[in-house]
Amino acid sequence: MRRRWATGCRREAVRLGAVALSVILLAACEGSAIPEPAEMPEELFAGEATFNANCVRCHGERAAGTAQGPPLVHKIYEPNHHGDFAFQRAAATGVRAHHWNFGDMPKIPEVTPEDVRQITEYIRWLQRQAGIN
Repeated sequence: MRRRWATGCRREAVRLGAVALSVILLAACEGSAIPEPAEMPEELFAGEATFNANCVRCHGERAAGTAQGPPLVHKIYEPNHHGDFAFQRAAATGVRAHHWNFGDMPKIPEVTPEDVRQITEYIRWLQRQAGIN
């Protein structure tokens, strides 16, 4: 009987030790998983403002996506797969759905090629912040 009690106590001590270690590790790592965003360079403010005025409704805050449109801060939109010209073409002519199931993107005639250039620079900066190069 004594041996069974001792074995049960050891098991319980191991469980409690594992729980305590988990709590300590979580406390030590809290907040470190997501790095603080870098301060955005001033030259990107115009691109951010134009993005927020024309793109945020579908592509979300900081291009994180919504139920209406995909995230642009995603590996699919990294520069080697969707070059900067793809953003120009998307705004000028629209895009047929091909990576996502959100439907086709309409053309956005209100934005100029210069607007799209600034938006693209802003998106590329957001991508770099997320480790997408």
